Order: sequence, then C-alpha cells, then structure tokens
Amino acid sequence: MSNFTHWNEEGRPKMVDISEKTSTNRTAIARSTITLSDEVYEAIQQGGIKKGDPTQVAQIAGIIGAKKTADIIPMCHPIMLQGTDLQFDYTKAEVGYELHIQATVKCSGKTGVEMEALTAVSIAALTFYDMCKAVDKSMVIKETYLVQKTGGKSGDFVHK
Repeated sequence: MSNFTHWNEEGRPKMVDISEKTSTNRTAIARSTITLSDEVYEAIQQGGIKKGDPTQVAQIAGIIGAKKTADIIPMCHPIMLQGTDLQFDYTKAEVGYELHIQATVKCSGKTGVEMEALTAVSIAALTFYDMCKAVDKSMVIKETYLVQKTGGKSGDFVHK
C-alpha cells in the first residue's frame, strides 16, 4: 500500500498532506456535452421551459458545484477558489442538438482545481437535465473530461 498516496501505513484512506507544497497559480478547464432533441432546443429558445432558463440555473449550480467539491469528493482538499466561470454553446447535431458546457476554475494554492472544474460541468449538466426533463427525458450527458490544467508540481496538461 505504500505506493498509494491516499493510504496510510495501515492500509486505510487518508487525505494527502500538502503542507510542504508551494502555492502556485492554478487553472483547470473541463467540458461536458449533453445531447438534446429539437423539441427541447425549441422549448428553450421560445422560453417554454416551465422551471426557467436552464443555462442560467445550470451556471449557478456549476459554480456551487465547484465550491462544494471537497464536500462530495472524499479526498479533495477544500480550496479557496479565486474564480469560476461556465460557458454554454449549442451546436446542431446530426439528430437534434448538443450543448457543450465548459468550466474554468482558478486559484492560487497548494493543490490543483481539476476536480472542481470537472464537478462544475457535471453539476451543470445534471441541473440542465433536471430543468428540461419535463419536455424530454431522452437527453444524454456524454463526454465529461479535463481539457487542460496549469500550475503545480506536475506541470501543465492539455487533452489531446
């Protein structure tokens, strides 16, 4: 078990000690995609979603998700985020539409914000689904992935 960073000498889970790490500026960008029918897209465009604008609510939920990541992912450290933003972009697909959700999360700290960015897009996608499910439950939350990250000991990463 000594090769695993999140296990103590007794083979039990632990939170990694980051007290000796140096604070650096860190950024993470994550994306998620949802497929939706023409019916859902048209309802959104015409203001026909009874719960309100699904991207506005998903935006707020994504920000809350980033802030609450340490509360729901057991080994994540609580991080003082300096910025969280989400963008939403609809594209026409072969059948229906796709909504691409992107989150950018920033901090200056001793550990990265990849999980916060991934949580932000995941919570935003789930919230979007919840807002639109009365119109059509066949939406599919697809790829959710880290696009890039900067800062920290492991250096920069760009998804290829």
